[in-house]
Amino acid sequence: MRKAVFSRLRRLLPGHGMLAAGLLLVGGISLASLFAPYLTALDPTALDVNAILTPPGARHLLGTDALGRDVLARLLYGGRVSLWVGFVAVGLSVSIGLFLGLCAGYFGGLVDEGIMRGVDVMLCFPSFFLILAVIAFLTPSLTNIMVVIGLTSWMGVARLVRAETLTLRGREFVLAARVSGMGVPGILFYHILPNAAAPVLVSATLGVAGAILTESSLSFLGLGVQPPMPSWGNMLMEGKEVLEVAPWLSIFPGLAILFTVLGYNLIGESLRDILDPRLRQ
Repeated sequence: MRKAVFSRLRRLLPGHGMLAAGLLLVGGISLASLFAPYLTALDPTALDVNAILTPPGARHLLGTDALGRDVLARLLYGGRVSLWVGFVAVGLSVSIGLFLGLCAGYFGGLVDEGIMRGVDVMLCFPSFFLILAVIAFLTPSLTNIMVVIGLTSWMGVARLVRAETLTLRGREFVLAARVSGMGVPGILFYHILPNAAAPVLVSATLGVAGAILTESSLSFLGLGVQPPMPSWGNMLMEGKEVLEVAPWLSIFPGLAILFTVLGYNLIGESLRDILDPRLRQ
């Protein structure tokens, strides 16, 4: 099994430079964040009044901020926060979207009508402003951010899964499973879901990039991850106050967001090209 997976990857990567570039970006940033304690011995929240706004140099490779905290340490540990928000929020949104999309597409009728009208109502509100409205009534915290982003971003997945389910529920293998006495949960999760997984995988990959951008935006506005916990968004917020004298405080977290989002977008677009037979050459 493992050899088959690696063999397939070796065949795909040479013809998909975008996928290789995306995996390199995302893998590098993820590994750097995961092994942050081994890449820097400095505490990302430790203050040093003797090193305030120190430019990048030998001791502080990416400089320090207005409180003397090491930017590299904060960048690495902040990556953990941003990536964790992306994965958990997308996992929640995909779970909700899968369940509702499968139910709407398979049962049809009033179930489909009720779910899709709920999707239409949710889509009437710009997602970011809806998140802002909800966050305004909650205590800013990492958990609340992940839950709110997940609960306000499932609509696209639900519509994708519904469309795939509508095309699959009349196929011969589904009818055969129904005739054999298999229950609805078995048909949905063993026959329909695996065949509808390709667009969901692409949507989830792109969704991680969107969740990271949303978290960074909320933290930049002061409604997301709260100091002293580092995140790329609140690092940008702190950097804008001293942008003219210490531009490195904004440049490095900005580049981290840029490359991470770019990496996930490259992976998502490449997976779409690979998994969609209509786009294959």
